[in-house]
Amino acid sequence: MAQPNILIFDSGVGGLSIYQSVREQLPDANYTYLFDNEAFPYGELEDTRLVTRVAAQVRAVCAHHDIDIVVIACNTASTLVLPTLRQQLALPVVGVVPAIKPAAAISQKKIIGLLATPATVARPYTEQLVADFAKDCQVVSVGTTALVHMAERKLRGEAVNQQDLAAILRPFKGTVDTLVLGCTHFPLLRDEIQSVVGDSVRLIDSGDAIARRVVSLVSLYSDERATVATSKHYAYATATPIKADALADFIRSIGFTDVSYSPAFLAHSLHGL
Repeated sequence: MAQPNILIFDSGVGGLSIYQSVREQLPDANYTYLFDNEAFPYGELEDTRLVTRVAAQVRAVCAHHDIDIVVIACNTASTLVLPTLRQQLALPVVGVVPAIKPAAAISQKKIIGLLATPATVARPYTEQLVADFAKDCQVVSVGTTALVHMAERKLRGEAVNQQDLAAILRPFKGTVDTLVLGCTHFPLLRDEIQSVVGDSVRLIDSGDAIARRVVSLVSLYSDERATVATSKHYAYATATPIKADALADFIRSIGFTDVSYSPAFLAHSLHGL
């Protein structure tokens, strides 16, 4: 099997859920994970600034690590930045969109939930997904950044407040039979969300679909790259977070060597942004 260099990008730790899905399919690949926690959360960032920041960082990492495939593991960023990156980079760029199509297909009640950031819920792109693939469904949407922060805190060793979580998820209780986790942070709270909505609600995210897409792209050039004995996993952040040690411990536990905070090549790419 070839050993591609895969970059996975997010504003925070949510993209680690995508990394885990992709790594299950491509365990021998080289992975670089970049999270722009300096500008977190992206759901509250102005559109033009978001596109400029993401493009600058992705270009910098691609140059530094000779990346073969870029995965924008952030629903909010994917709805905006993909056209720009595909113009600027001569390599595949994969985005993440809410899994509305599979949710609509498997729903028995034809009442599905969409749990995402406020920005993703409001995007015309999301509205078009519903119009294209869920015309026969009632869609109950909840936009929240609170769960994004919960997921970040969970990976820093803090307990999830189940009462706060239940209050956010209340619109789905007793209504939907399928719930789309429309932010890559949310699968990190899968067990907690499932305990609130109940086992009768099926949770759907984009991880497996993204992994299949990356595998298909790897196959396009798998014979051209030599295989080496050990894959390399790098992780970078644009700022040092609170409880950085706890987060670094988690990231190491899933396969990365360490986390580098504000490396020089990234700081230079973001100068003035």
